[in-house]
Amino acid sequence: MKIFKYLLFLLLIFIIGASIYIATKDGKFQVEKKEMMAAPQEVIFNEVNDFTTWKSWEPWSQEATDMIINYGEKTSGEGASYSWSSEEMGEGEIETTKANPFTNLEQIITFKTPFGESTSDIYWEFQKEGDSTLVTWGMKGEQNFMEKAAFLFQDESLNDMMQPMFTKGLNNLEEVLREKMDTYSVNIAGITQHGGGYYMYVTTASKISQVSERMPKMIDEVDNYMTENNIEQVGNPFVLYNQWNEEAGTAIYSSGFFTPSEVIVPAESSVLTGFMPNQRTLKITLKGDYTNLKEAWDTAYAYIQENGLVADVEAQAFEVYATGPKDNANPAKWITHIYIPLKKETPVK
Repeated sequence: MKIFKYLLFLLLIFIIGASIYIATKDGKFQVEKKEMMAAPQEVIFNEVNDFTTWKSWEPWSQEATDMIINYGEKTSGEGASYSWSSEEMGEGEIETTKANPFTNLEQIITFKTPFGESTSDIYWEFQKEGDSTLVTWGMKGEQNFMEKAAFLFQDESLNDMMQPMFTKGLNNLEEVLREKMDTYSVNIAGITQHGGGYYMYVTTASKISQVSERMPKMIDEVDNYMTENNIEQVGNPFVLYNQWNEEAGTAIYSSGFFTPSEVIVPAESSVLTGFMPNQRTLKITLKGDYTNLKEAWDTAYAYIQENGLVADVEAQAFEVYATGPKDNANPAKWITHIYIPLKKETPVK
Protein backbone atom coordinates (compact mmCIF):
# COMPACT_ATOMS: atom_id res chain seq x y z
CA MET A 1 0.00 0.00 0.00
CA LYS A 2 2.86 2.36 0.88
CA ILE A 3 4.54 1.53 -2.43
CA PHE A 4 1.33 2.35 -4.28
CA LYS A 5 1.05 5.70 -2.50
CA TYR A 6 4.71 6.37 -3.22
CA LEU A 7 4.18 5.66 -6.92
CA LEU A 8 1.13 7.95 -7.00
CA PHE A 9 3.21 10.63 -5.31
CA LEU A 10 5.96 10.26 -7.93
CA LEU A 11 3.39 10.36 -10.72
CA LEU A 12 1.86 13.51 -9.25
CA ILE A 13 5.30 15.12 -9.03
CA PHE A 14 5.96 14.14 -12.67
CA ILE A 15 2.62 15.59 -13.80
CA ILE A 16 3.18 18.81 -11.90
CA GLY A 17 6.74 19.07 -13.21
CA ALA A 18 5.67 18.35 -16.78
CA SER A 19 2.85 20.87 -16.51
CA ILE A 20 5.23 23.54 -15.24
CA TYR A 21 7.67 22.71 -18.04
CA ILE A 22 4.96 22.88 -20.71
CA ALA A 23 3.43 26.04 -19.25
CA THR A 24 6.76 27.86 -19.15
CA LYS A 25 7.84 26.60 -22.59
CA ASP A 26 7.78 29.40 -25.16
CA GLY A 27 4.79 28.73 -27.41
CA LYS A 28 5.37 31.62 -29.81
CA PHE A 29 5.91 30.61 -33.41
CA GLN A 30 6.34 32.16 -36.84
CA VAL A 31 6.28 30.30 -40.13
CA GLU A 32 7.25 32.24 -43.24
CA LYS A 33 7.99 31.46 -46.86
CA LYS A 34 9.13 33.78 -49.66
CA GLU A 35 9.02 33.16 -53.40
CA MET A 36 9.78 35.28 -56.44
CA MET A 37 6.99 35.00 -59.02
CA ALA A 38 7.08 36.06 -62.66
CA ALA A 39 3.74 37.85 -62.42
CA PRO A 40 2.58 41.44 -61.85
CA GLN A 41 2.10 42.56 -58.25
CA GLU A 42 -1.53 43.52 -58.90
CA VAL A 43 -2.41 40.16 -60.42
CA ILE A 44 -1.00 38.18 -57.49
CA PHE A 45 -2.63 40.45 -54.92
CA ASN A 46 -6.04 40.13 -56.59
CA GLU A 47 -5.72 36.34 -56.66
CA VAL A 48 -4.86 36.03 -52.97
CA ASN A 49 -7.33 38.74 -51.93
CA ASP A 50 -10.23 36.71 -53.40
CA PHE A 51 -11.04 33.72 -51.19
CA THR A 52 -12.97 32.00 -53.99
CA THR A 53 -9.64 31.32 -55.73
CA TRP A 54 -7.97 29.67 -52.74
CA LYS A 55 -9.38 26.21 -53.40
CA SER A 56 -7.37 26.06 -56.65
CA TRP A 57 -3.96 26.56 -55.01
CA GLU A 58 -3.93 26.33 -51.19
CA PRO A 59 -2.48 22.91 -50.25
CA TRP A 60 -4.75 21.69 -47.45
CA SER A 61 -8.05 21.26 -49.29
CA GLN A 62 -6.24 19.52 -52.13
CA GLU A 63 -5.16 16.82 -49.70
CA ALA A 64 -8.66 16.32 -48.27
CA THR A 65 -11.39 14.51 -50.19
CA ASP A 66 -14.21 15.65 -47.91
CA MET A 67 -13.53 19.39 -47.60
CA ILE A 68 -16.67 21.54 -47.37
CA ILE A 69 -16.15 25.30 -47.84
CA ASN A 70 -18.62 28.03 -46.93
CA TYR A 71 -18.01 31.66 -47.94
CA GLY A 72 -19.00 34.72 -45.95
CA GLU A 73 -21.03 37.65 -47.29
CA LYS A 74 -17.80 39.13 -48.66
CA THR A 75 -15.18 37.05 -50.46
CA SER A 76 -12.52 39.72 -51.07
CA GLY A 77 -11.15 42.76 -49.27
CA GLU A 78 -11.48 43.68 -45.61
CA GLY A 79 -14.18 41.63 -43.88
CA ALA A 80 -14.00 38.79 -46.41
CA SER A 81 -14.12 35.30 -44.91
CA TYR A 82 -14.62 31.62 -45.45
CA SER A 83 -14.83 28.54 -43.26
CA TRP A 84 -14.10 24.88 -43.84
CA SER A 85 -14.92 21.53 -42.32
CA SER A 86 -13.33 18.15 -42.95
CA GLU A 87 -12.87 14.97 -40.96
CA GLU A 88 -9.40 14.69 -42.50
CA MET A 89 -8.29 18.31 -42.02
CA GLY A 90 -10.52 19.50 -39.19
CA GLU A 91 -12.51 22.73 -39.03
CA GLY A 92 -11.63 26.40 -39.11
CA GLU A 93 -12.18 29.82 -40.58
CA ILE A 94 -10.16 32.71 -41.93
CA GLU A 95 -10.99 36.41 -42.23
CA THR A 96 -9.21 39.31 -43.91
CA THR A 97 -8.76 42.17 -41.46
CA LYS A 98 -6.71 44.52 -43.63
CA ALA A 99 -6.19 44.79 -47.39
CA ASN A 100 -3.78 47.35 -48.83
CA PRO A 101 -3.81 47.14 -52.63
CA PHE A 102 -1.51 45.88 -53.95
CA THR A 103 1.15 45.54 -51.26
CA ASN A 104 -0.09 43.48 -48.31
CA LEU A 105 -2.90 41.56 -46.61
CA GLU A 106 -3.53 40.75 -42.96
CA GLN A 107 -5.78 37.87 -41.92
CA ILE A 108 -6.84 35.96 -38.83
CA ILE A 109 -7.12 32.17 -39.00
CA THR A 110 -8.87 30.02 -36.41
CA PHE A 111 -8.39 26.28 -36.13
CA LYS A 112 -10.98 24.23 -34.27
CA THR A 113 -9.26 21.18 -32.81
CA PRO A 114 -9.84 18.61 -30.02
CA PHE A 115 -7.65 20.91 -27.91
CA GLY A 116 -10.01 23.83 -28.45
CA GLU A 117 -9.83 26.85 -30.74
CA SER A 118 -6.47 28.26 -31.78
CA THR A 119 -6.12 31.66 -33.44
CA SER A 120 -3.11 32.89 -35.43
CA ASP A 121 -2.23 35.82 -37.64
CA ILE A 122 -1.69 35.37 -41.38
CA TYR A 123 0.20 37.99 -43.36
CA TRP A 124 0.98 38.49 -47.04
CA GLU A 125 3.43 40.90 -48.63
CA PHE A 126 3.78 41.63 -52.35
CA GLN A 127 6.95 43.49 -53.33
CA LYS A 128 7.39 44.52 -56.96
CA GLU A 129 10.84 43.77 -58.38
CA GLY A 130 11.01 44.63 -62.07
CA ASP A 131 8.56 42.45 -63.98
CA SER A 132 8.38 40.00 -61.07
CA THR A 133 6.97 40.08 -57.54
CA LEU A 134 8.49 38.83 -54.29
CA VAL A 135 5.65 37.13 -52.40
CA THR A 136 5.85 36.57 -48.64
CA TRP A 137 3.35 34.29 -46.92
CA GLY A 138 3.58 33.97 -43.16
CA MET A 139 1.74 32.85 -40.06
CA LYS A 140 2.52 33.77 -36.45
CA GLY A 141 0.89 33.19 -33.10
CA GLU A 142 1.22 31.39 -29.80
CA GLN A 143 0.36 27.77 -29.01
CA ASN A 144 -1.90 27.05 -26.07
CA PHE A 145 -1.02 24.61 -23.30
CA MET A 146 -2.54 21.56 -24.99
CA GLU A 147 -0.90 22.32 -28.32
CA LYS A 148 2.51 22.66 -26.68
CA ALA A 149 1.92 19.37 -24.87
CA ALA A 150 0.92 17.62 -28.11
CA PHE A 151 4.05 18.79 -29.93
CA LEU A 152 6.27 17.30 -27.21
CA PHE A 153 5.43 13.91 -28.72
CA GLN A 154 5.92 14.99 -32.37
CA ASP A 155 9.08 14.32 -34.33
CA GLU A 156 8.66 17.67 -36.11
CA SER A 157 8.09 21.17 -34.84
CA LEU A 158 5.17 23.27 -36.03
CA ASN A 159 7.55 25.18 -38.29
CA ASP A 160 8.87 21.92 -39.79
CA MET A 161 5.32 20.74 -40.46
CA MET A 162 4.08 24.01 -41.99
CA GLN A 163 7.03 25.03 -44.17
CA PRO A 164 6.45 22.32 -46.83
CA MET A 165 2.75 23.26 -47.00
CA PHE A 166 3.56 26.94 -47.49
CA THR A 167 6.08 26.03 -50.18
CA LYS A 168 3.55 23.84 -51.96
CA GLY A 169 0.89 26.54 -51.70
CA LEU A 170 3.11 29.22 -53.25
CA ASN A 171 4.19 26.86 -56.03
CA ASN A 172 0.54 26.05 -56.74
CA LEU A 173 -0.30 29.77 -56.71
CA GLU A 174 2.37 30.59 -59.28
CA GLU A 175 1.24 27.73 -61.51
CA VAL A 176 -2.40 28.87 -61.36
CA LEU A 177 -1.41 32.47 -62.11
CA ARG A 178 0.74 31.45 -65.05
CA GLU A 179 -2.10 29.39 -66.51
CA LYS A 180 -4.55 32.28 -66.12
CA MET A 181 -2.16 34.84 -67.61
CA ASP A 182 -1.31 32.56 -70.55
CA THR A 183 -4.96 32.23 -71.57
CA TYR A 184 -5.64 33.85 -74.95
CA SER A 185 -7.95 33.71 -77.94
CA VAL A 186 -7.84 34.87 -81.57
CA ASN A 187 -11.12 35.85 -83.20
CA ILE A 188 -11.70 36.68 -86.86
CA ALA A 189 -14.19 39.55 -86.76
CA GLY A 190 -14.40 39.59 -90.55
CA ILE A 191 -14.35 42.26 -93.21
CA THR A 192 -15.09 45.74 -91.91
CA GLN A 193 -14.87 49.29 -93.17
CA HIS A 194 -12.45 51.28 -91.05
CA GLY A 195 -13.25 54.99 -91.06
CA GLY A 196 -9.64 56.18 -90.85
CA GLY A 197 -9.11 59.88 -90.15
CA TYR A 198 -6.41 62.28 -88.97
CA TYR A 199 -3.95 61.11 -86.37
CA MET A 200 -0.84 62.25 -84.49
CA TYR A 201 2.21 60.03 -84.40
CA VAL A 202 5.93 59.49 -84.06
CA THR A 203 7.88 57.13 -86.30
CA THR A 204 10.96 55.02 -85.76
CA ALA A 205 12.88 52.14 -87.30
CA SER A 206 14.30 49.23 -85.35
CA LYS A 207 14.85 45.51 -85.28
CA ILE A 208 11.60 43.55 -85.17
CA SER A 209 12.65 42.16 -81.80
CA GLN A 210 12.66 45.71 -80.38
CA VAL A 211 9.15 46.72 -81.51
CA SER A 212 7.33 45.59 -78.35
CA GLU A 213 9.87 47.43 -76.19
CA ARG A 214 9.83 50.74 -78.09
CA MET A 215 6.13 50.93 -78.95
CA PRO A 216 4.84 51.85 -75.43
CA LYS A 217 7.41 54.66 -75.11
CA MET A 218 6.35 56.06 -78.49
CA ILE A 219 2.69 56.01 -77.50
CA ASP A 220 3.54 57.78 -74.24
CA GLU A 221 5.46 60.46 -76.16
CA VAL A 222 2.44 61.23 -78.34
CA ASP A 223 0.06 61.00 -75.37
CA ASN A 224 2.13 63.49 -73.36
CA TYR A 225 2.40 65.91 -76.32
CA MET A 226 -1.36 65.85 -76.90
CA THR A 227 -2.11 66.27 -73.19
CA GLU A 228 0.29 69.21 -72.82
CA ASN A 229 -1.24 70.92 -75.85
CA ASN A 230 -4.88 70.12 -74.99
CA ILE A 231 -5.36 68.09 -78.17
CA GLU A 232 -8.32 65.71 -78.11
CA GLN A 233 -7.71 62.00 -78.65
CA VAL A 234 -10.17 59.79 -80.46
CA GLY A 235 -10.22 56.12 -79.51
CA ASN A 236 -7.34 53.98 -78.34
CA PRO A 237 -3.62 54.11 -79.16
CA PHE A 238 -2.44 52.29 -82.28
CA VAL A 239 0.67 51.25 -84.16
CA LEU A 240 0.86 51.61 -87.95
CA TYR A 241 3.33 49.31 -89.68
CA ASN A 242 4.95 51.30 -92.49
CA GLN A 243 7.40 48.55 -93.40
CA TRP A 244 8.01 45.02 -92.12
CA ASN A 245 11.00 43.07 -93.45
CA GLU A 246 11.16 39.53 -92.07
CA GLU A 247 14.34 38.64 -93.98
CA ALA A 248 16.27 41.63 -92.68
CA GLY A 249 14.54 41.48 -89.28
CA THR A 250 13.74 45.20 -89.40
CA ALA A 251 10.62 47.34 -89.23
CA ILE A 252 9.52 50.95 -89.68
CA TYR A 253 6.45 51.83 -87.65
CA SER A 254 4.44 54.74 -86.28
CA SER A 255 2.62 55.00 -82.95
CA GLY A 256 -0.07 57.47 -82.02
CA PHE A 257 -3.72 58.48 -81.58
CA PHE A 258 -6.51 59.53 -83.91
CA THR A 259 -7.78 63.12 -83.65
CA PRO A 260 -11.17 64.69 -84.50
CA SER A 261 -9.57 66.88 -87.17
CA GLU A 262 -6.22 67.85 -88.65
CA VAL A 263 -3.73 69.35 -86.20
CA ILE A 264 -1.06 71.71 -87.49
CA VAL A 265 2.19 71.19 -85.60
CA PRO A 266 5.35 73.36 -85.52
CA ALA A 267 8.06 72.47 -88.02
CA GLU A 268 10.43 71.40 -85.25
CA SER A 269 7.90 69.05 -83.61
CA SER A 270 8.86 65.38 -83.31
CA VAL A 271 5.15 64.53 -83.14
CA LEU A 272 3.58 64.73 -86.60
CA THR A 273 0.11 64.66 -88.15
CA GLY A 274 -1.01 62.04 -90.66
CA PHE A 275 -4.16 60.92 -92.40
CA MET A 276 -5.54 57.41 -92.85
CA PRO A 277 -8.16 56.88 -95.58
CA ASN A 278 -11.49 55.14 -95.09
CA GLN A 279 -10.66 51.60 -96.16
CA ARG A 280 -11.89 48.03 -96.40
CA THR A 281 -10.06 45.85 -93.88
CA LEU A 282 -9.99 42.43 -92.31
CA LYS A 283 -10.36 42.80 -88.55
CA ILE A 284 -8.88 40.27 -86.13
CA THR A 285 -9.07 40.48 -82.34
CA LEU A 286 -6.51 39.04 -79.95
CA LYS A 287 -7.51 38.72 -76.31
CA GLY A 288 -4.34 37.96 -74.41
CA ASP A 289 -0.65 38.72 -74.08
CA TYR A 290 1.20 40.50 -76.88
CA THR A 291 3.44 37.43 -77.19
CA ASN A 292 0.53 35.86 -79.09
CA LEU A 293 0.37 38.62 -81.71
CA LYS A 294 2.39 36.65 -84.24
CA GLU A 295 -0.13 33.83 -84.11
CA ALA A 296 -2.94 36.36 -84.56
CA TRP A 297 -1.25 37.86 -87.63
CA ASP A 298 -0.55 34.40 -89.09
CA THR A 299 -4.20 33.45 -88.52
CA ALA A 300 -5.29 36.63 -90.30
CA TYR A 301 -3.17 36.07 -93.40
CA ALA A 302 -4.20 32.41 -93.53
CA TYR A 303 -7.84 33.55 -93.48
CA ILE A 304 -7.15 36.00 -96.32
CA GLN A 305 -5.63 33.27 -98.45
CA GLU A 306 -8.28 30.67 -97.65
CA ASN A 307 -11.13 33.04 -98.49
CA GLY A 308 -9.82 34.44 -101.75
CA LEU A 309 -9.13 37.89 -100.34
CA VAL A 310 -6.19 40.08 -101.37
CA ALA A 311 -4.25 42.25 -98.93
CA ASP A 312 -3.51 45.77 -100.16
CA VAL A 313 0.31 45.85 -100.05
CA GLU A 314 0.33 49.60 -100.75
CA ALA A 315 -1.57 50.32 -97.54
CA GLN A 316 -0.32 49.89 -93.99
CA ALA A 317 -1.73 47.34 -91.58
CA PHE A 318 -2.15 48.50 -87.98
CA GLU A 319 -2.95 47.40 -84.43
CA VAL A 320 -5.32 49.20 -82.05
CA TYR A 321 -4.82 48.56 -78.34
CA ALA A 322 -8.33 48.58 -76.86
CA THR A 323 -7.11 47.27 -73.49
CA GLY A 324 -3.51 47.06 -72.33
CA PRO A 325 -1.17 47.02 -69.33
CA LYS A 326 -2.35 50.42 -68.10
CA ASP A 327 -5.95 49.15 -67.98
CA ASN A 328 -5.38 45.70 -66.50
CA ALA A 329 -2.21 44.07 -65.14
CA ASN A 330 -3.36 40.61 -66.27
CA PRO A 331 -2.16 39.98 -69.87
CA ALA A 332 -5.10 37.61 -70.42
CA LYS A 333 -7.39 40.67 -70.28
CA TRP A 334 -5.57 42.70 -72.94
CA ILE A 335 -7.51 43.26 -76.18
CA THR A 336 -5.77 44.12 -79.45
CA HIS A 337 -7.55 44.70 -82.76
CA ILE A 338 -5.59 44.04 -85.94
CA TYR A 339 -6.64 45.69 -89.20
CA ILE A 340 -5.26 44.51 -92.54
CA PRO A 341 -6.28 46.70 -95.54
CA LEU A 342 -7.79 44.72 -98.42
CA LYS A 343 -7.93 45.50 -102.11
CA LYS A 344 -11.33 46.54 -103.39
CA GLU A 345 -13.45 43.76 -104.80
CA THR A 346 -13.46 43.61 -108.61
CA PRO A 347 -17.03 43.79 -109.87
CA VAL A 348 -18.16 40.67 -111.74
CA LYS A 349 -19.07 41.56 -115.36
